Amino acid sequence: MSKVATRFAPSPTGPLHIGGVRTALFNWLYTKNHKGSFFLRIEDTDKERSKDEYKNQIIQSLKWIGIEQDGNEYIQSKKINDHIKIANELLNNGHAYKCYCSNEEIEEQKNRAKQKKIPYIYDRKWRDKSETDAPKNIKPTIRFKSKIEGSTILKDLVQGDIEIENNTIEDFIILRNDGSPTYNLSASVDDHQMNITHIIRGDDHKINTFKQMQIYLAMKWEIPSFAHIPLIHTTEGKKLSKRDKASTLDDYSKIGIMPEALRNYLLRLGWSFKDKEIFTEEESIKHFNLEGIGKSPSKLDMSRILSMNEHYIKNINENDLFKQLTKYCEIYKKKIPNEKGDKIKSSLPFLKNKSKTLEDIYKNSQYIIEDKVTINQDDIKLIDDKAKKIISEFSNSISKVEKLNKENLEPIINDLIKKNETNFKGVGQPLRIFLTGSKFGPGIYDIIKSLGKDEVLKRLGNKIS
Repeated sequence: MSKVATRFAPSPTGPLHIGGVRTALFNWLYTKNHKGSFFLRIEDTDKERSKDEYKNQIIQSLKWIGIEQDGNEYIQSKKINDHIKIANELLNNGHAYKCYCSNEEIEEQKNRAKQKKIPYIYDRKWRDKSETDAPKNIKPTIRFKSKIEGSTILKDLVQGDIEIENNTIEDFIILRNDGSPTYNLSASVDDHQMNITHIIRGDDHKINTFKQMQIYLAMKWEIPSFAHIPLIHTTEGKKLSKRDKASTLDDYSKIGIMPEALRNYLLRLGWSFKDKEIFTEEESIKHFNLEGIGKSPSKLDMSRILSMNEHYIKNINENDLFKQLTKYCEIYKKKIPNEKGDKIKSSLPFLKNKSKTLEDIYKNSQYIIEDKVTINQDDIKLIDDKAKKIISEFSNSISKVEKLNKENLEPIINDLIKKNETNFKGVGQPLRIFLTGSKFGPGIYDIIKSLGKDEVLKRLGNKIS
């Protein structure tokens, strides 16, 4: 058997869709499991909609989530002449023909099908006509001469055997009347030339597969194995589209979802191995197989993604977490000042507490990053005379303490609770507001220790006008 070769073939007409990322991941894992080659093919033949910015975004997105192709990207538009050559071969060997139907004729056929509420299939008008009957003022398209008798069975590696009647596949266009090749021709020629052994893609491509198999047979090429994976749906059960929120990788990276967490989530979205939930990269390569892919669509669950991300935040090495946080801030927020880096790094054990995203950690770190504390109006209302008295007494007490740690701070706070006939919140809340600008945030002992004595005294000395 040939060495396994797979490909991921996105069109650079928009940002990479989350369903595409999962397809790329499944291809990549299958290849790595079989020690084969994984290729990235950019299908950029739609000249009007294809853009370099999207091509670069696709490449960077795959790299971000940890999927790297073998060799350089295969650019489809550079192979157009090869596609046209095969169309002419099919024409010469009787597997294709010139169709002289005008656009008006085709539209009329489509309208008739619509009125009868049946799917449109080209009526094969020019399939057996002589070219001597051809009108002089119409540039022909070239159509593939599909089989019209019998049936074809696709031995799908995920869906099982799928059989269709051959007469349901129309004589599809392989060259447009401007001489440009269509998707099914280009994809077939590229896959053959790239020696692709396994085509793993969304199950919305099933009808294309039957068309492409016919091209393979007509050219006497070896047919690759096909696996069609169910699509990803929204929580409402609709097909996820690029217009949906959280449909591209950028939607996830900008809220601080980490690549490892999203990759693990996508791996488990429609695939399972025993009852295992968390996979390292090595484990996912070792265990991945096509048999574990389900046959039903999977629903994208944001709460599950956040839960997975929280797991990774809690368990990742803190040096790695800090690297990811600094990179995230540089791209989406603002760069963490060099002089604040060590303080944030040493505070990560509590800053990450209850954080589901890197954005949450960033928000928790604001009181360290920003020297100036800005208190919002709602929280200022909570600072009454009693709260001001507690802040003043706390400042006096800690000014006499050499080292700020929980052992030294606890008796001071307990004494304030007793003296002011209040509770822990009554002391902790005004302190937190003065030190961070908000009544929400990390625990008060952690805040005080992370800021240090001088900074705490400075902030508590600020007057509220």
